[in-house]
Amino acid sequence: MANTIAAISTAVGEAGIGIVRLSGDSAKSVGDKIFKGAKKSLLDANNRALTYGHIIDKDENIIDEVLIVYMNAPHTYTREDMVEIYCHGGVVSVKKVLNRVLEMGASLADAGEFTKRAFLNGRLDLSQAEAVMDLISSKTDSAFELSLSQLEGSVSFVVQKIRTDLLEIMANIVAQIDFPEDDIETDSNEAILGKLENVSNNLRELIDSSNRGRVIRDGISTVILGKPNVGKSSLLNALLQENRAIVTDIPGTTRDTIEEFINLDGIPLRIIDTAGIRTTDDLVEKIGVDKAISELKKADLLLIMLDTSEQIDNEDIEILNYAHEKPSLILINKSDLEPKFKRKDIEKIVPDVKIVETSMKSQLGLEELLDNIKTLFYDGDVSAKNENIVSNIRHINALKNAKDNIDQAIDDLKMNIPLDCVEVHINEAMNFIGEISGETVTEDILDNIFSRFCIGK
Repeated sequence: MANTIAAISTAVGEAGIGIVRLSGDSAKSVGDKIFKGAKKSLLDANNRALTYGHIIDKDENIIDEVLIVYMNAPHTYTREDMVEIYCHGGVVSVKKVLNRVLEMGASLADAGEFTKRAFLNGRLDLSQAEAVMDLISSKTDSAFELSLSQLEGSVSFVVQKIRTDLLEIMANIVAQIDFPEDDIETDSNEAILGKLENVSNNLRELIDSSNRGRVIRDGISTVILGKPNVGKSSLLNALLQENRAIVTDIPGTTRDTIEEFINLDGIPLRIIDTAGIRTTDDLVEKIGVDKAISELKKADLLLIMLDTSEQIDNEDIEILNYAHEKPSLILINKSDLEPKFKRKDIEKIVPDVKIVETSMKSQLGLEELLDNIKTLFYDGDVSAKNENIVSNIRHINALKNAKDNIDQAIDDLKMNIPLDCVEVHINEAMNFIGEISGETVTEDILDNIFSRFCIGK
């Protein structure tokens, strides 16, 4: 981290303002060399004070009119000296300013390098650093609230508490192993067992929160299934409140999957409209059917649509049977037409699945459908405030591995297996917990995490 890095920190495109950011020991001197202030140089500017002037080229020609600010370490995002240049938004201006910065010796930042430096310099732990990216990519208020809570340390606090508890247990076990004859007061095995069981329960609570956290963060992957021409594309359009999918009376119009996000009172729904599932000799349509089946296997929720104006046939029954594999809702569509089957006919095939009668033509049943989705996943409550909710899949896996080792240590204690073996499992659990905060993380994991960031962050 000896070099000074620079990058554009705003999105590419037309905007009122574009920002070029620098971080490192020479950030101020690099900024001063390319900045000509109206009244003072950057070296004379006050810390954290905006200064008006121009960015100039080597011949002192004006590149852009800017505001510039210098921020003194360690009270910055990276805990290094930082400079931010606020120029006119747009592709040309910010690129010219960045190129001028690089000409003066700064290095182009890698993806996520500013946040990586914040982590390595101790301003954030690793879970907080990952929350930065989640905050940026949030699609709903609930996802934003969850990411902000994690950035402020909600996960860090509870994970650090578990690690501290394990360190205390380890100290007792090491004292018993290494100094058995010394007069050192240590917990009994029964007391250690109780503390380990308490840690296991705390880990279980965090793991149990992960399904809710993942849904808040990533959304509910929702696949619309049904035979051709039952109203799948009409449902997608109704949910989006726009004509996103082509709707015709011709069966097989949808040949590929169509994917969109909607915000359902704080729950991001990733809605996937699929090709109608049926046996076909049409090669293109068959590929669409195969993709539909592939998507349903990965889905969190299936919306299975039936046409009430048509008799239930074997293809309908085959589609309904997917409801046994995933959380599902059955939509009996075109309910404004004369029905050719009854609800009890569906209940015989999938007795425990909620059925909603809908009409895409009159928008009947949409509110009931959305209420059922919320109840199915959240019992109607989607708030993420003031809760320790884990949403990151890396954290979830680390917690599960830690719990497996703690549970093994508990079993070993109950079976009077030597404390040396118990210590190994507790130490492994601590390593997995440390992966969440970054205390025991490897360089490969760090590179993988920060490579997913945008370059300016």
